[in-house]
Amino acid sequence: MVPSPAAPPTDTPAGQDRPEAAPPPRKPSGPRPLYVGTYTSVEGGGTGIGLASYDPESGRITGSGTLTGVPDPSYLAVHPDGRTLYAVDERENGGVTAVRLADRRVLGTRSTGGASPCHLSVHPSGRWLLSANYGSGSVAVHPIDASGAPGERTALVTHDSPPPGPGQQGPHAHQFLTSPDGGHVLAVDLGTDTVYTYRLDRAKGTLTEVARARTRPGAGPRHLTFHPGGRYAYLANEVDDTVAVCAYEPGTGRLTIGEPQSTGSGGGTNYPAQILVTANGRYAFLANRGHNSLARYAVEDGGARLRLLGTVPVGGDFPRQIAFSPDGRLLFAANQRSGTVTVFRVDADSGELRPAGEPFASPVAVCALPL
Repeated sequence: MVPSPAAPPTDTPAGQDRPEAAPPPRKPSGPRPLYVGTYTSVEGGGTGIGLASYDPESGRITGSGTLTGVPDPSYLAVHPDGRTLYAVDERENGGVTAVRLADRRVLGTRSTGGASPCHLSVHPSGRWLLSANYGSGSVAVHPIDASGAPGERTALVTHDSPPPGPGQQGPHAHQFLTSPDGGHVLAVDLGTDTVYTYRLDRAKGTLTEVARARTRPGAGPRHLTFHPGGRYAYLANEVDDTVAVCAYEPGTGRLTIGEPQSTGSGGGTNYPAQILVTANGRYAFLANRGHNSLARYAVEDGGARLRLLGTVPVGGDFPRQIAFSPDGRLLFAANQRSGTVTVFRVDADSGELRPAGEPFASPVAVCALPL
């Protein structure tokens, strides 16, 4: 059911685009940590959050055990200061759990007030934890204290309108993220075919709805990611197997969804999962579950257009989530049905993807978070 995080927001003032070219990131040296989310309540699932490291040059992943005590940690995020890991507890009585990375101590769990949370993100201020409850179609906000632990929920909003789309029985919030300008938070709901924009009160942690954007009926929007310029975003639609370019107005938070485009699946059974954009804003990659590929797009006209370049086999079965390494040189794919994480080198100039290292076995791998 999920996805993940768009490019980290910056403090760019509303109404100003960031430059197309990002400065070259500093190359890391030595092994880097990798955390893998799973389901602990399914047959063949994991026993907690998978612990591993990866070589930033070769892409090789080495396992180092499991962090237990977190049930069904199907989606992961890290605090902007890098000290705390957050996981959803994707169960009927959903929760969010914080883990201090220095000693891997569980700092606490809080109820999300909903069922089956499948996505979470941290506001760039580091003060608020945002989560999406798939089962109950609601989004929640928790404060984050100085230790990194979540506090009691300050907001819970259920998407009770518009009515569910074709084939849906109710709302299904699938993602909750912050816009690049930092002024708004957006919730993607597969069940209502709607992206909701809220203003987050940064003092109280409350939400005020300011805009809605509807897809065509039955699209089933799942995951949104922003172009680095902050004026455009890209929406992966799970149910009708499409992607769409969206225009975004930082001042109002209004999103305008464009026409559906091909995922490169060729019309077979396919469920797009997550879409990412490179830091330089030139290429986008989409995880295709079913076709089991990564679709490659050229991003043109300053972010206003996606041009499909082709697809690359993901090397696993059912890529549920994809993520860049912090320097953008590697792309990780968590393949749910094959229980593997595959890694690709990303050519920033050409947008080409090349396999790196061997597939890493991890039970029911549904989220890979490289740090």
